[in-house]
Amino acid sequence: MTDAYDSCLAVEGHGDAVVLVPGMDGTGLLFYRQIPPIAHSYRVASYALRDAATTMAELVADLRAIVDAVAGDGGRAIVVGESFGGALAMSFALEHPDRIQGLVVLNSFPHFHQQFRLHAAIAGLHAIPWGAMGLVRRLTAFRMHSRHTHRQEIERFMQMTARATRHGYLNRLRILTRYDIRERLSDLRPPTLFLAAEEDHLVPAVEQARYMADRVPSSIVRVLAGHGHICLIAPDLDLADILREWRGD
Repeated sequence: MTDAYDSCLAVEGHGDAVVLVPGMDGTGLLFYRQIPPIAHSYRVASYALRDAATTMAELVADLRAIVDAVAGDGGRAIVVGESFGGALAMSFALEHPDRIQGLVVLNSFPHFHQQFRLHAAIAGLHAIPWGAMGLVRRLTAFRMHSRHTHRQEIERFMQMTARATRHGYLNRLRILTRYDIRERLSDLRPPTLFLAAEEDHLVPAVEQARYMADRVPSSIVRVLAGHGHICLIAPDLDLADILREWRGD
C-alpha cells in the first residue's frame, strides 16, 4: 500500500485473524451485519479496496499489508472474499500461501466467462451519469439481493454503495477482463470453503463453486438456499456460524 492509500481498515475482536475482502463496490462497510458475531470469536478486519489499483497484483499487495496489520508480520489469516473479493482472495492465496490459515470464497469464480458483459458494463459506466447509478441499483435490486432481505437493509446497502466511485468500478471491471486462474486452481493449498447462493442471478455461483471445488484440494462447497448474490445483509445468513461449523470450533 502507498502512503496515500486510505484502506479504511477496521478491526474488532480477539483471536485468530479473519480478513473480509469486499466485492466490486470496494467497500468493507457492507460486512456490517457479519462483523459483530465474528468478533466474538476472532480478530476480524474489514477494509476498502484501492480505487486507483489497475492490476490484481496491486490489490494482492494491499491485501498482504492488511493481513500483516491484523495477523502480524508473517502471521496467517482466514481470508473471506465476496464476488470480486473472492477472486482477489484466491489470487492472494496463490501468491502468499504461507499467509493463509483458511480461505472462504463467496459467489465467486476463477474466470468471468461472460466477457461481453464486462465490456458492456465498462462502456455503460463511461456513458451514463454517475449520479444515475443509485437508480440502476434500485432497478436491479430484485435480482441481486436475497428475496427475504428486509427493505431497510436494502436501503442501507444503497446508502453505503453510494460512496463507490466510477474510477474504482472501471478499474475493477478491467481487472476482471484479464483475470483467469482456472489453470492454477490445483495450486490452492489452504483449507477452502466455497459458498454459493442458490439464486445468484449475476454469477452462476453454484456451478462455479462446484467447478472450483473439483480442482482445489481440501475444499468443500456449501450452497446457500434461497439466497441471491448480495446475501451478507440478509437476516438469516451468519458467517460466524458458518466459520465455526466449517472449522469445527
